[in-house]
Amino acid sequence: MLNFDEQRFLRIQSGAVALRQRLDDVVVSCLEKGAENVFFLGTGGAAILMQPAAQLLQRRSRFPAFIDLPAELFITGSVNLTEKSIVVIPSLSGTTKESVALLAKAKEAGATVLSLVGHEETPLGKGGDHAFVNFAEDDTSCESFYLQSLFIALSIMRHRGEIENYDQIAGELERLPGLLLEVKRGYEDKAETFARVLAGSDYHIVTGAGNAWPEAFYYGMCILEEMQWIRTRPVHASDFFHGTLELVEKGVSVILFKGEDALRPLADRVQNFAPNYTDRLTVLDTADFALPGISQEVRGLVSPIVLATVLERISAHLEVMRNHPLTTRRYYKRVAY
Repeated sequence: MLNFDEQRFLRIQSGAVALRQRLDDVVVSCLEKGAENVFFLGTGGAAILMQPAAQLLQRRSRFPAFIDLPAELFITGSVNLTEKSIVVIPSLSGTTKESVALLAKAKEAGATVLSLVGHEETPLGKGGDHAFVNFAEDDTSCESFYLQSLFIALSIMRHRGEIENYDQIAGELERLPGLLLEVKRGYEDKAETFARVLAGSDYHIVTGAGNAWPEAFYYGMCILEEMQWIRTRPVHASDFFHGTLELVEKGVSVILFKGEDALRPLADRVQNFAPNYTDRLTVLDTADFALPGISQEVRGLVSPIVLATVLERISAHLEVMRNHPLTTRRYYKRVAY
């Protein structure tokens, strides 16, 4: 595979899976001590990656789950952020400015902070009550963060008796690193073709629904915009028909990400509409990828993880095709802002 270290990928994703038991132990301890809610408080891309786990709790658990912007919450505070809160702060670097500031706010409120970081010797690695360290880099962090946050959500549901087949789901998730590697291998020949679509326009409408939507948002903002300087319009599939559809015409690129959760029909609606008005609809569908031994229920849970692992292959070809390394920045961490 182009510019890819298979063993590094397996090591990082297996590292995320290996955190499951300790995550479960810490979450259960918090609940037994009277925790009343959970906040997922990442910044930028890391925040987006927390959305599937937060939404899983919001829709399938009665345990209050909040997701907010640390930069705003630092200013406004929240009546729900108390000593009975579990606060999850993901940051690959462990130094994200807004998240570090929010850490102090959470500690002041007496909340229990779980930091998910790639480096322990950092403000977030050292400052949280419980630090979960799994080294990763930009091209491998999505799957790792998705898995860790999913484990947290599932643990809350298990302890509350809101999920009966936790052990089955956990067992299937532990097989995921190797399966994701096979997905990458099988998609390599197609990745360059998809990259050509992205390189062929300076503007894309990027859409998805359910737990595929956060990955659509993330890829548009953090990869195409930040790392490739390609303009995008990320829009949720349920909002696509409330404004964005008027921008669709011949020659306009629409990129649709499809997952396998209950909200897939919202993506189907876009897929049925767009070809009537543009000749540039491109679909990336997790249902096209084999995951032997993974149940349909778990396939629905891991759709954003599968999308992330395939998109990494697309990005690897895109940066070469455009002669624009994914590490190139003009402003991010280069100028004051």
